Amino acid sequence: MTEQPKHQNSSETPPHERTLKRAISDADKDLRRNEILAAAKRVFSSKGFHSTTIADIAKDANLSYGSIYWYFDSKDALFHELMAVEEQALKDYIYAARKDATTRPDQSFQAAVQATFEFFEADKALVKLLFRDSYALGDRFEAHLFRIYEGFIGDIEAVVTHYQEKGEIIDAPPHLVAFSIAALITEFAHRRLETDDGLPASVVADFVIKLLLEGLLPRRKDRSGGQ
Repeated sequence: MTEQPKHQNSSETPPHERTLKRAISDADKDLRRNEILAAAKRVFSSKGFHSTTIADIAKDANLSYGSIYWYFDSKDALFHELMAVEEQALKDYIYAARKDATTRPDQSFQAAVQATFEFFEADKALVKLLFRDSYALGDRFEAHLFRIYEGFIGDIEAVVTHYQEKGEIIDAPPHLVAFSIAALITEFAHRRLETDDGLPASVVADFVIKLLLEGLLPRRKDRSGGQ
C-alpha cells in the first residue's frame, strides 16, 4: 500500500486505509525509514546532492513523493540523518574489529585502520558522499561533516592516549598523532575510490601502520650488530 502525503485531505482516503495508517507499528516505521535512507544514499552517490530531488529518492524507494515527508522534513534533513547513521555504523565496525585484536598498539591500530578501509571499500557510495559531496555542499553541511571527522579523530586520540599512558607510544601531542592517522586513512580511501590499486585492505593498512609507527628510514644497527 502506497503511503499518502501529509497534506492530503483525509476524506480522499478510504476509512480502512486510514485505520491501517494509524496502526502502523514502530518496527514498520523503522523499516520504511531505513529503506528511504538506503535509497537516498544510492541516488545521492549517483547524482550528487545538488542534482538529487526528493522525487528521485521516492522513485528509487518505490514510494510516492509525499510519503518521504512522513519521515523527513527536507532533503537536507534526510542527508544529515544519512550521515549520522553511516558515522555510527563505521564506529561500530571499528569497535568490533579492535575488540578482537590483541593489546599491542601496532595490532590494535592495524585492526582499526584495516576495518576502516574494509568499511569504505564495501560501500563506495558512502565514500562518494563523504569525499566528493563534502566539497560541494557548502556551509550548510560543513559543520556536520567537520563533527564527523573530528569525532573520528577523537576516537583515534583516545586509543593513542591509552598507549601513551602505558609508555608504548612516544610522548607526542595525541591529537596531532590522531590527526596524522586520520589524514592518511582518508587520503588513501579517497585515492582507492578513484584509482583501484588492486591491493587488499590488509596490505594498505599494514603499510599505513608501519609508516606511522616505524617511519620511512631503516633502523640503524647498534654496535652489537642487533636491531
